[in-house]
Amino acid sequence: MELELLAPAGDKEKLETAFYFGADACYFAGKKWGLRAFSDNFEDDELKQYINYAHSLNKKAYITVNIQAHNSDFIGLEDYLKFLYSIGADAIIVSDAGILSLAKQVVPNLPVHLSTQACASNKYAAKFWADAGAKRIILARELSLSEIAEIRDYLPKEIELEAFVHGAMCISYSGRCLLSNYLANRDSNRGQCVQACRWQYYVREVSRDKDNELEIQEDEKGTYILNSKDLCMINHLDKMAQAGVTSFKIEGRMKSPYYVATVVNAYRRVLNQLQKDPDNFKPDLKWVKELEKSSHRKFTTGFCLGEGNTESLESSLPVSSADFIANVVKKTDSDGYVTVEQRNKFSVGDVLEVLSPDDNFNKTFKVEEIIDSNNNSVQAAIKVQELVKIKTPYKLNPKDILRRMHT
Repeated sequence: MELELLAPAGDKEKLETAFYFGADACYFAGKKWGLRAFSDNFEDDELKQYINYAHSLNKKAYITVNIQAHNSDFIGLEDYLKFLYSIGADAIIVSDAGILSLAKQVVPNLPVHLSTQACASNKYAAKFWADAGAKRIILARELSLSEIAEIRDYLPKEIELEAFVHGAMCISYSGRCLLSNYLANRDSNRGQCVQACRWQYYVREVSRDKDNELEIQEDEKGTYILNSKDLCMINHLDKMAQAGVTSFKIEGRMKSPYYVATVVNAYRRVLNQLQKDPDNFKPDLKWVKELEKSSHRKFTTGFCLGEGNTESLESSLPVSSADFIANVVKKTDSDGYVTVEQRNKFSVGDVLEVLSPDDNFNKTFKVEEIIDSNNNSVQAAIKVQELVKIKTPYKLNPKDILRRMHT
């Protein structure tokens, strides 16, 4: 069973992190035509560099060209598509029919993946896009597994299906939203979403003055009436595979490298279990607990498991059960010291947990000594991104992560 774990890469660090922790492919963008204009994204020379980097690891690189295009957006696009083809992009992700049409004309051999924003929510639409040249359909998020299975049966076997398995969800249909445009003059459908749905809102009865605006409070964190819960399908990957999904997509190009590491690592391990023994796959709540160690809202299975599982409104800010403490930058030396880049304060006596793709995953140790960048022994690492040394009983490697659980 060939299943792909597809991870977000909003910048170079996240891309390297995703591949280190087990992603089979990453999706990322150049400086234009992608739907995450506020992530760092990649210059043209960086696109070439990191596509080559992916290929050196036997991984794949998909480039997002998924804006809802206006006439002016086509200026320079033909040359950009030819450039992506010339540097070996494995596919482009497209939501606009005009961009897809142009791509099939000028780079007919560059595979096209249809973005979820194209709202392919039925088998006839999926077949239309396949006939138009899409090699892969990234399904609308509003589908149940039974609907996905129907789409799979209706399409030619060579057409691939991709679906989101984890991450933040838009309250709007398949991510098509005008709220950001209306409130901040930032067009979310052209890559400039300010996530206005995450803002805190007030309500006022029409005959009362502004001093009588009321916040509808549901818990101690306030009310976020347009928030959605985060999608989490880690315990249902077998059902998704049975429905015909072969690419499992994680949301989060705007999230932190620690988020990418935590989520990719968890899904990689579960997918490995599924592919090794699909007939005996068993859900395990420990993986949900693992995912709770990175910033998240309450989890939901969205629409996947049927109408009884579609309640997705959230009423709180993101939380996590662990703090990102440090990145390992040099492997453990012969004396047992490892060099790390500090990301949050930690002290002698703290118990740290290892996040790693190898067997050190979730092992813990107590910090007995901290040596700062001036080679002094200190009680606490308090300077952000300072390189310090700590002793560890484990052979840690660059890109491993240390975290501290909340007490």
